Amino acid sequence: MTFPADFRWGVATAAFQVEGATTADGRTPSIWDAFCAREGAVAGGDTGDPAADHYHRMPADVALMRDLGVGVYRFSLAWPRVRPDGGEINAAGLDFYERLIDNLLDAGVTPWPTLYHWDLPQALEERGGWTARDTAYRFADYAAAVVERLGDRVGTWTTLNEPWCSAFLGYGSGRHAPGRTEPRAAVAAAHHLLLAHGLGAAAIRDTVPGAEVGVTLNLFPVGVADPGSAADWDVARRVDGLQNRVFLDPVLRGRYPDDVLTDLEPYGLRDVIHDGDERIIGTTVDFLGVNYYRDLLVSAVPDARSGLPSEWVGAEHVSFPERDLPKTDSGWDISPEPLTGLLLRLHTDYPRLPLYITENGVAFPDEIGADGHIADTDRIAFVDAHLRAAHAAIEAGVDLRGYFYWSLLDNFEWAEGYAKRFGLVHVDYATQRRTPKASASWYARVMADNGLAGRE
Repeated sequence: MTFPADFRWGVATAAFQVEGATTADGRTPSIWDAFCAREGAVAGGDTGDPAADHYHRMPADVALMRDLGVGVYRFSLAWPRVRPDGGEINAAGLDFYERLIDNLLDAGVTPWPTLYHWDLPQALEERGGWTARDTAYRFADYAAAVVERLGDRVGTWTTLNEPWCSAFLGYGSGRHAPGRTEPRAAVAAAHHLLLAHGLGAAAIRDTVPGAEVGVTLNLFPVGVADPGSAADWDVARRVDGLQNRVFLDPVLRGRYPDDVLTDLEPYGLRDVIHDGDERIIGTTVDFLGVNYYRDLLVSAVPDARSGLPSEWVGAEHVSFPERDLPKTDSGWDISPEPLTGLLLRLHTDYPRLPLYITENGVAFPDEIGADGHIADTDRIAFVDAHLRAAHAAIEAGVDLRGYFYWSLLDNFEWAEGYAKRFGLVHVDYATQRRTPKASASWYARVMADNGLAGRE
C-alpha cells in the first residue's frame, strides 16, 4: 500500500508538553502553569516541569528524528517565551527556536511550526484571556515577531492548534486551562480564537509574502445512538456544529453556519462578531491540518454527567453511550474507519485544499521489558489501521498530503499529567532517558518505504 510520491511523513509535539524549563531565559507563566498550580486540576499534581526537558535536550532529540528518518517535525512555539507576559519580544526565547530550526534543517528535517498550542501568557488571561477581543490582536503581534525572525528558514506556518479545546474545554467545562466554567466566555473565546487566526495569517503573509499558512482543527465524525430518534439527530447536529462546523465554516467559507448562530445566540455569539470579522477569519488558507483520534456517538438521553459544567454549550444534556469497541489508555474508542469519511466530507463539502493529518496517535500503558525493549504492538496496529483509512480517502480522490504521528516523545498530557504515554519514544521522567519503542522502528520503515507492506 503505497502513498503518493510526495507524501510527507512526520512527528509532532507541543511546547508546554515537551520543553520544560518553564522559568528559563525570561519565560513567564502561561495559563497552563497557573492551572497546574491549582489543587486537583492535573492528575498526580503534575506540572510542565520538567516534561521531556526538550529545551535542554533539543539537539539530541533532533538527532533522534534524523536517525528515524523523520521528514517533518511539527512543533509549537511558547508564546510566554517569545513575548513574556504578552509584552515585549524576548530575544532569548526566539534564540531557542532559531537553534531548533537550524538543527532541524542541518538534519534534513523540515520544520513545521505552530504559533499557538494552548499556552497563553497568564498575564493576558488576567486581562480577559480569549474572552477579550484584544487578545486576538496581541496574537497577531506575536505572530509577526516570530515570522520576522524565523521566516527566512520556515516556509509553512500553522496559526492555531485545536481552538475547540482552548475555547470549550478551557472556558466551558473547565477541564483545561484556564479552568473557567462559563458558557458565554467559551463562545466568546471561540470567536476571538478564530479572529486571531485570521489576523495572524495576515500578519504572517505581510511579513513573508510567500509563506504557506494554515490552521489545525481537531475534528470528530458524529453519529447517533438511535437512528430513529429525532432528538438524537438534533443533538448530533448541535455537537457537530460545536465541534466541527463552528470552526470549519468561518475559516473555509467565511461565515458561521446559520444553525450554529441560532444555537449560540443565547450565549452571545452574535454579540462578539463585529462587522468584517468573518471576512478576516475567512482569509484564504493554504492547507488544513486535521487532528483525528476518534469519532463520537451521541444520545439525547441524559446520563450522570448531564448538568455538570460542559464543553457542549447549548447541549449540556448530551451523553455518549458506551460501545463495544477496544479502548485506548485514555478510555477513547478505537475507531479508524470514520477517518476515511471525515476526510471525504472535507473534500466534498468544503472548498478543496491540501489536507494533512497533523495529529493521530494513541496512549497505551507501555512498559520496558526485561530485555530493555518496549513491544508496543498495540500502537503499531492502531497506526497501521489509521494509515489504511487515510489511504482509502486518497484512493477516493482526497488531496491528503501528509501524516504526522502524535507524539515523538512521551510527554505532559495536559490534565492527565504524565499518566498517559503517546510517544514513539519512551521517556523516563526521572532520568530523561529516551528509549525508542517498537513502534518507532516500525514507523521508520513506513516512512522509508512510503507505505505499508502488509498487515501487522
